[in-house]
Amino acid sequence: MTKTDQPKKSVLERLPLRRELAAGVGAAVLVLMFAEFVRSGFYMGFLARASEHYGLTALAVGSAWSAHLYTDTLMRGPAGVLIQRYGPKVVVMAGAAICLGALGLLTVSHAGWTLFVVAILHGVGFSPMWPATMNLTADAAKEGYQGRVLSLVSTSIMPMSGIGLFAFGILATRTAPQNVVLLALVTLGIGLALTVLMPRQRPAHIEQAKKEGKASRSVLHALAPLMPAALMQTLTQSMIGAWILSMAPKLGLSDWQLIVALVIGGAVAFGAMPFTGKFADRGKARQAVALGYALVGLAFLGFAFLPPLPVIFALAPVAGLGYAFLTPGWAALITQLLPEAQRPSAWGVLMTVESAGFAAGPLLGGLALSTAGPKGLFGLGAALGFLTALGYLLFKKYFQPYPQTFKTDGPGTPSLDPAPPDAAVPIPKVGPDRADAVGDHR
Repeated sequence: MTKTDQPKKSVLERLPLRRELAAGVGAAVLVLMFAEFVRSGFYMGFLARASEHYGLTALAVGSAWSAHLYTDTLMRGPAGVLIQRYGPKVVVMAGAAICLGALGLLTVSHAGWTLFVVAILHGVGFSPMWPATMNLTADAAKEGYQGRVLSLVSTSIMPMSGIGLFAFGILATRTAPQNVVLLALVTLGIGLALTVLMPRQRPAHIEQAKKEGKASRSVLHALAPLMPAALMQTLTQSMIGAWILSMAPKLGLSDWQLIVALVIGGAVAFGAMPFTGKFADRGKARQAVALGYALVGLAFLGFAFLPPLPVIFALAPVAGLGYAFLTPGWAALITQLLPEAQRPSAWGVLMTVESAGFAAGPLLGGLALSTAGPKGLFGLGAALGFLTALGYLLFKKYFQPYPQTFKTDGPGTPSLDPAPPDAAVPIPKVGPDRADAVGDHR
């Protein structure tokens, strides 16, 4: 059959997602988008401005936000275990219901203690959202596309935090507080309804491997080298990001000049990510992360000299390119190193470590800034970046991909049983014509 005789592929067949899981991934992404929109907007946008209406102090609002974040952080590991055991649909549905019920308490009580309880319950309900969405996306991504697909999903969700912040903040000054709470409840209600579209179980071959595979030892072996890397990744980002606005005048930047520099770096990052993602997905995830940290460290080192404006604009693309390697490289590294069957619980642990890095970053950055100024902060960021890159290069043997394999019952016939090490063959790529090989995932 010639190329002109071949039937055209549908849109779903062209996606880098397995056809039978594409709708579930879309639903999970929308649920998480709505959840991020509400939580950032509600605490940082709405309560920060409407606290007087409820008779709440700034301390009470700040404590509630912190309680929510800490609860979310601590519960991501257990949430991953629940996803691994019961599947993404049931756990996310329960989490969405808890989020909706928690914020619903504000319709009957506005006391400070109520807000604190709401924040904790909201954190518990939110905790499975990210682990479930990332694991479902990793399960659905076709072979060789994991890093790029996961990067696309995560970067498309993160802007919802900023959109929620501005939307709820504006509404807090232009409409009655109960209307803003109603908006939050309706948004969470839509998210809860969408969870019915998520798959009840993970793909059939993973469910089978989960029952018969070797769990704890392989997971701990894979997690050990990833945990310091996860901490360092978020630590370096939040350490600089939390103080960038206050450092701008000391760098000789106006607000608009800072925005231009950030836009330049962001444009380079997003523009380069399809190419850097392809590099990471072709078995070069560790090298991609190392190169990304080296480039970020180089940019931070340049900023540490407090250079003139043209040099800052020249360094912004270097930092952007660094993050373009980091984001898909890290996603691909996780999917390559963690055993598929135990990935939800392991990834939940990594997300807890990442959140700890985000929490510690501003404190460490503030200490460096108050001690040595912007030079000290950027210098510390550069040192951590170079140190992390060096670690990925020197400890190569600890970052060996975990073999995700089938055994065969006959020529070209994959079995759903996990293969022993001496009989392993690579998993066949799953395309539109192989959808029946992986079972029903409803």
